[in-house]
Amino acid sequence: MLVLLPPSEGKRAAEAGAPVDLDALTFPALAPARTKALAALLKLARGQRKRAIAMLGITAAQAGEVDRDAVLDTAPAAPAGEVYTGVLFQHLDLATLPADALERAREQVLVASALWGVVALDDRIPAYRLSMGARLPALTRGGLAAWWRPRLTAALPDEPGSLAVDLRSGSYAAAWRPSAATTVEVKACTADGRPISHMAKAVRGTVARRVLEAGRPPATPAEVADLAGGDGAGRVELHEPARPSGAWTVLVFAVE
Repeated sequence: MLVLLPPSEGKRAAEAGAPVDLDALTFPALAPARTKALAALLKLARGQRKRAIAMLGITAAQAGEVDRDAVLDTAPAAPAGEVYTGVLFQHLDLATLPADALERAREQVLVASALWGVVALDDRIPAYRLSMGARLPALTRGGLAAWWRPRLTAALPDEPGSLAVDLRSGSYAAAWRPSAATTVEVKACTADGRPISHMAKAVRGTVARRVLEAGRPPATPAEVADLAGGDGAGRVELHEPARPSGAWTVLVFAVE
């Protein structure tokens, strides 16, 4: 089983330590792509500030993020599970997972990244600013998801009969989707079925925790749906793929 998570905009910078070692990150075959992406981001961040702000899709008030990106090759790194601090990761709450669930998380969780492709929770990375919707002109004229797609497809595991619990947002899912594994996407919606973004991250973090804590890891989409609806989480629906190679969908309805 794989549990696929998005990154978070909120990140905790390490105060001390060695910088990122690209060759030490999970899936070493991605090291050349990571080297190119990092070099392109460094070039952007060390160049004209207004251009960097525009390309990164941030505001002038967030210009400090450019300064952070400009020193990523020397900035202290820390485990990705400690660096990402957003709502999803707060609800996943790695620090309080039972030992067996934490071990599964270390082995089975992959966090999508516009800079690193994917990272495991124990991979040591610096805090950075680069979303999948940002632009790196030195790397690609197109979107980052399209640039990463063939590289991730060549490097990531995708076994027939395996299960991928996909908790990523759409922009990160666009960079790589399993084609052989059975994929289950989890989405949050209102009582009448409208998507809601403000609680989607919390729902996905909670579902990730339940999947990892399960005494027997889920092996089917129905078992993922059962876990998503546990502990009074609200109404849950499981929808079959719209096409043979598509993903199953678990809809978690908000409790109002």
